[in-house]
Amino acid sequence: MSERVMPGRTDSLITLGAADTLWVELTADSAVPTASGAFTRSPARARAGYVLLGSHVVATVRTSGGQWSVPEFEVRRAAVELNAVGMDRQDLVRIGPFRGAPRQECNEETPLRWRQRITAELQELGAPERAARREVGRPYHLAGIDWRQILVEQTRDGTQRTWWLPRAAVRLLDAAEHAETKWVQAARSRQASAAVTEPPSHPRQARATDGRQTTSAEGPTASLRAYNKELEGQLYSVLSRKPGTSRRVAGWACAVCRTAPATVLDHCHEHGYVRAPLCQSCNTLERPDHLYSNDIRVANRYTRLFRTDTDNWLRHWHRCPGCRARTTLPLPHLAAWTAHTACRSLRPTHRAPRGRKPCGVLRVSWTGSQNAPRSCLLTVAVDFCPSGEHHVLARVPYREAAERFRAWLAETAPAVAAAAGPDRLDGLPAQSRPVIADTSGKDLELF
Repeated sequence: MSERVMPGRTDSLITLGAADTLWVELTADSAVPTASGAFTRSPARARAGYVLLGSHVVATVRTSGGQWSVPEFEVRRAAVELNAVGMDRQDLVRIGPFRGAPRQECNEETPLRWRQRITAELQELGAPERAARREVGRPYHLAGIDWRQILVEQTRDGTQRTWWLPRAAVRLLDAAEHAETKWVQAARSRQASAAVTEPPSHPRQARATDGRQTTSAEGPTASLRAYNKELEGQLYSVLSRKPGTSRRVAGWACAVCRTAPATVLDHCHEHGYVRAPLCQSCNTLERPDHLYSNDIRVANRYTRLFRTDTDNWLRHWHRCPGCRARTTLPLPHLAAWTAHTACRSLRPTHRAPRGRKPCGVLRVSWTGSQNAPRSCLLTVAVDFCPSGEHHVLARVPYREAAERFRAWLAETAPAVAAAAGPDRLDGLPAQSRPVIADTSGKDLELF
């Protein structure tokens, strides 16, 4: 990137207006669309000592003339980080609305709250097209990202609307919210220390020799702890009732992607064991697409779960002692694997402009349950075939599906398979109490 001098630049500092121009210029080719006004329009908070750009915190400075500025090199660094982010616009995460989701309290100290902001604005204005109107006082961006350009609205039955964002954008915004929380916590700690040891003054500002007030460029975004099996073998029904569990989870990095802050405690709904803390994006990625309680539409994201990122996800699912001891997956995941992987060769294709295209939409359903494996049967089918053919592809008994999975696991992830098996039964309760899935909730719908 060029290092030309920007208008308004003074001793490596640039005004907020110049920073807005620089931010848009440097991120013009980014896969994630950015917005002008990242420093000067809500929810930017220059007077609070920081501005969020992507997942990066940029410190603000107030000069002796009362003008707010930012270090130019921090704007450039944030732009480099954002430009390195790749985004698949087909890989979507639902961000709302969720039926029965608990209403979070408004915290003025951490104003991003991006899910609440998006949901509130879209519900009030009625649709993304109307929300595109930039009304006075309304947030135009979130952490410098123009979310309206990548928001996807889906409608079911002509009435129920849901809103989705690409997974890369969700991870960026989650990381920005975490960075903001850490900044505010560090600012409070500095303020408390200064109140004890020094005369009252602004905790983030110190006057330089030329009369200019500066802000510490050190970002208090403390690194997240890596999850190291601290919760292994614990039951979710017990751990979820302990006070302070949510705060403890927020201190870990996601156990799957290892980059975003954890927000939920993932657990096995069949055996009740805690798996690991996950970020919202990874937690949503593993969610089965339930049409009914025993019916799953096999979405495109299963390609990542069972092909590109297989090893990470198999390790994660086998953090449950029950699944690990039986060398299997929870029934919805095993059903999806059977349809997506074991029956892949059975799926018909049709002519397309560029070669051949898989037919229709893949779906798998089952009768019975894993608790009665002899009577459990998986049915793999294709919906919405253009010619009206190919409805049922295969019917696979549960035990056969489990044996196929074990054989595939040994070939695909030998290390995971070596850690599994019937000799790993030590410590398992005689009867585990399954957690019943609620597919209508915000965080409890996931397996």
